[in-house]
Amino acid sequence: MKLVFATNNKNKIKEIESALNGKIKILSLKDIGFSGDIPEDFETLEENAFQKADYIASRFNLNCFADDTGLEIEALNGRPGVYSARYAGSTANADDNMNKVLEELGSETNRRAKFRTVISLLFNGKQYSFEGAVEGEILYEKTGSDGFGYDPIFRPAGHDDSFAEMTLAQKNLISHRGLAVQKLIWFLENSEV
Repeated sequence: MKLVFATNNKNKIKEIESALNGKIKILSLKDIGFSGDIPEDFETLEENAFQKADYIASRFNLNCFADDTGLEIEALNGRPGVYSARYAGSTANADDNMNKVLEELGSETNRRAKFRTVISLLFNGKQYSFEGAVEGEILYEKTGSDGFGYDPIFRPAGHDDSFAEMTLAQKNLISHRGLAVQKLIWFLENSEV
């Protein structure tokens, strides 16, 4: 089975391909000849994930899925949330975003946070949705060099290491995206879609 993953993020593709273990062939946007930007105009992860999947599926007539992820920090009233990828501005990178979060939290002792991923799948003309979430905390400084995004400052509950200190296989077992992908895989393997 082949599915298009509606993202330009090479790290996300690598992470999902690792979780799939070759069960499903993932086509990137580059693989289908798309190099533009996909809009994300909404205020929720669910709406953005659907918008991205629909944008590609309707233009290329291919089965497609997309995800949207948000880091929700309790002491910041759920921010950055749906704006996680561009929290420090539209041209910001991961370091800029992490620095803004660390600066806003300062010495705040409530570091509770949650990562949430929503995957929207458009398959044979029908829409399906899968969510994964992981509770944890924001560290006081960046640790580790693997992963991407906020991984160096997020430590999942019950673990000693940040996501950036874990191997990809370890992270995929417990991460928000890994959990959502596991639901996607289960659905594709066990449903008559």
